[in-house]
Amino acid sequence: MAVRLLVIGSGGREHTLAWKLAQSPHIQQVLVAPGNAGTANCGKISNSEVSVSNHSILAQFCKEHSVGLVVVGPEVPLAAGMVDDLQAAGVPCFGPSAKAAQLEANKSFSKAFMDRHGIPTANWCSFTDPQEACSYIRTASFPALVVKASGLAAGKGVIVAKDQEEACQAVLDIMKDKTFGSAGETVVVEELLEGEEVSCLCFSDGCSVSPMPPAQDHKRLQDGDLGPNTGGMGAYCPTPQVSQELLQQIRETVLQKTVDGMKEEGTPYVGVLYAGLMLTKQGPKVLEFNCRFGDPECQVLMPLLKSDLYEVLQSTLEGKLASSAPEWHQDSSAVTVVMASPGYPGSYKKGVAITGLSQVEETGVQVFHAGTSLKEGHVVSSGGRVLTVTAVRSSLEMAVHAANRGVAAVGFPGAVYRRDIGHRAIAHLTQHRGLTYKDSGVDIATGNRLVDMIKPFAKATSRSGCNAELGGFAGLFDLKAAGFIDPILVSGTDGVGTKLKIAQACQQHSTLGQDLVAMCVNDVLAQGAEPLFFLDYFSCGRLDVGVASTVIRGVAEACGLAGCALLGEGDSLSSLRCMDGWVCVCALYFVCSGGKKVEMLAVYWGCSENNKVGF
Repeated sequence: MAVRLLVIGSGGREHTLAWKLAQSPHIQQVLVAPGNAGTANCGKISNSEVSVSNHSILAQFCKEHSVGLVVVGPEVPLAAGMVDDLQAAGVPCFGPSAKAAQLEANKSFSKAFMDRHGIPTANWCSFTDPQEACSYIRTASFPALVVKASGLAAGKGVIVAKDQEEACQAVLDIMKDKTFGSAGETVVVEELLEGEEVSCLCFSDGCSVSPMPPAQDHKRLQDGDLGPNTGGMGAYCPTPQVSQELLQQIRETVLQKTVDGMKEEGTPYVGVLYAGLMLTKQGPKVLEFNCRFGDPECQVLMPLLKSDLYEVLQSTLEGKLASSAPEWHQDSSAVTVVMASPGYPGSYKKGVAITGLSQVEETGVQVFHAGTSLKEGHVVSSGGRVLTVTAVRSSLEMAVHAANRGVAAVGFPGAVYRRDIGHRAIAHLTQHRGLTYKDSGVDIATGNRLVDMIKPFAKATSRSGCNAELGGFAGLFDLKAAGFIDPILVSGTDGVGTKLKIAQACQQHSTLGQDLVAMCVNDVLAQGAEPLFFLDYFSCGRLDVGVASTVIRGVAEACGLAGCALLGEGDSLSSLRCMDGWVCVCALYFVCSGGKKVEMLAVYWGCSENNKVGF
């Protein structure tokens, strides 16, 4: 029987969960409360106005509307005991209990728990007196420069100071000025750890854990990891910095140990456990625990989940993870870029119109809404983090490129976003594997296949002075055999622009090659020259053999009409024979990015028997 679900929350994480759950054949409808513009009347997904703060009203709503499962997204309702109250009322609910959620809601509890169970973490101490905290910062035998509000602070309650003075100021801001409200009544001061930061999440059924692929969040607002801390400006998954061996170590020494410890203390942990880790020289150490999916990590994890999410949640609740672990796509990478309101993480304007979303998704990029709402049928901003643009591709570099292109296509005036999501992973890959031709987008095998396809086109253009053959990066022409004596070279430039864009829009490339040759031939003829040969060069970010062969077939047909031979196929020098003893050499440069044309350039050289002319 089809199931109706209720997802609690209104951010990008909740839109992502609803999107993934709606793909399950078991699901009839996914309600989201309160939801956002992205979850409003979208196929199986729709918003609900039910109160999420009053658990009794929520439980009654679930019973009246036959809700088969409630999935809690954010940490606040988990810490407030939503799972406990709904389950007590007979409503199935996915997520940890309030006591288990203390791992995130109370950082002082979390650090003490890790110490009790030998889970690696930074040196630390908690304080309720700001002066004692500052004294600890100044006298610790390690750099005590990380200051955290012990309670929930929407992912922004951590200050990483550059020196002791800044750390003490952070303590005063949190405890005296109440920067994070009651969440800062207790502060935790920690050792500053050095290394690579990663997010390792797992499903936990209270006994077993099933790790998800490791991800990396980007907390700082600006490129280069600069600017203030945020809730997260983007993420990618998987992280190449975490090998399978290291992930197994993290599973055993952190994730499983944590679940075992919670069970031992009488608080079984059922739900998603998120471990924020620093990969130090001494091994992985826990920076923090979260008791739910991360945001924006969820936006890169769910697109890579091969299994049915509803079935995974059911297996988790039924204690069957050990026998039915979820499956993940192994040969793909996901990247998400957050688009935030100008002014975020400080004050920002709401109600800014957002356009172009459907066109972006037509390119194979998924847009998950966060701080959005509908106003008179139009999407407008309603929060700090507004959209997350997610791309899944066969490589990390391709996913980064696709996500950034998707962001650029969204109409969101003044949007703040990072352009370097994944930069640490790309640096790691470059350092450890070196940069290969294929990494750069040069597929030699595909290029050779193209050459084999177009060789007959070139052969049909053969003429006196040369044998028209392709595959090299240069062409040979015997001027004497063609009847020329002491020619002089002349140069010129030309190209095709608007016609190329039309060809792309119409997906009709057959006449492009003819246009290119015609432009070259016309300029040569204007100097009184006879076409001799044409050597072309075709370059693109990703080779589409069908498109390329169509273009070059057009080049060959036009060469035949003009009486010139097609040579080379590589870094291009093309030759044209000139009337009255002139010889013109033409270079064609065709540049594409991501399979789309960016620029065309044709360069000409000419020669004359009697005098030298340059143009």
